[in-house]
Amino acid sequence: MLLIQLCFHRSIMLSGKRIADAGYKLFSGSMMLLTVYGGYLCVLRAQRYMQRQKQLEAQNESAASETIKD
Repeated sequence: MLLIQLCFHRSIMLSGKRIADAGYKLFSGSMMLLTVYGGYLCVLRAQRYMQRQKQLEAQNESAASETIKD
């Protein structure tokens, strides 16, 4: 009887450990995905910023050249 209880107790411990391991893997995987997605959003924002700066610079140059012509 003691042997059966010991084996049953061990199987519960192992399944609890497996559940904890699966939860850890799921959590760490989701954190990795969030990190990658955050990096992607950051890169997109930086690209838009650089593009906008180029547009503003081109507008300023064209406006400056028009004032020089006048």
